[in-house]
Amino acid sequence: MDNISNTLTKGEVTLIAQKDDFHIAPLRADGKTFGTPTWIWAVEVNGELFVRAYNGVRSSWYQSAINQGAGKIKAAGLEKAVRFKPVSGSINEKIDEAYRQKYSSSPYLSAMISERTKAATVQILAGH
Repeated sequence: MDNISNTLTKGEVTLIAQKDDFHIAPLRADGKTFGTPTWIWAVEVNGELFVRAYNGVRSSWYQSAINQGAGKIKAAGLEKAVRFKPVSGSINEKIDEAYRQKYSSSPYLSAMISERTKAATVQILAGH
């Protein structure tokens, strides 16, 4: 992770959330190797970055993110070392609304605001 920035500014969060090119690559079980980057949706709520796994908690990238707690993201021309934090509770209502606003024209929207995907909500935090 030597060439990857481990900071994530509010401006970068906003820029990333405005784009639709978010790729997530949690660390593999060895704690050193990044997994294959996976394209997913990302939204901003209260200046923070959130993602969800379309396949819910069984999603392989979600499992790696939760088990390893770290990885990298690529979006908006940026590559960042990040940490992953599982999310639950009332913030999910605001995340749902952010998904509705950003992805209103997508046929996948209803799946991304379902109970299955809410259970697999992750906050993206600046890396170590």
